Amino acid sequence: MKSRFFRRSLAARIAAFPPSPRRAPKLMPTRPVFLTLWQIKLPLSGVVSILHRLSGVLMVLALPVAAILLQQALRSPHEFAATAALLTSWTGKLALLLLLWSVLHHLLAGVRHLLLDLDIGLERDIARRSAKLVLIAAPLLAIAVRVAGSIRA
Repeated sequence: MKSRFFRRSLAARIAAFPPSPRRAPKLMPTRPVFLTLWQIKLPLSGVVSILHRLSGVLMVLALPVAAILLQQALRSPHEFAATAALLTSWTGKLALLLLLWSVLHHLLAGVRHLLLDLDIGLERDIARRSAKLVLIAAPLLAIAVRVAGSIRA
């Protein structure tokens, strides 16, 4: 024979227990109307993470453009000259420098994230230093590679 406790409804069984002493935290009485993202101060690790994602998106978006430019350059000698002129203009050089930064930042930030996944560098000061290193090293390496590529032997 079942006890009276099991014969009662679920609501009655729940009501039989005393309320929990812990209460849910009270919500703010007024919530912000809007959230200005530019006013939020992210830690350096957050900035590196967001730039890692942006550099990945930039590289993916550059793939079709690179394929179109390659197709155009292989079409004829005249088209090759036009593509070379486009890539050697100041806007082309700036785009290539941005793409080079994107590759280097994505590589360095990816190595940093892999090390964090292996529990290496999780301490706050080491994480901040590695984030600073990525933010400083990626543009410096991009400029160094660009300068080294412009030196003719």
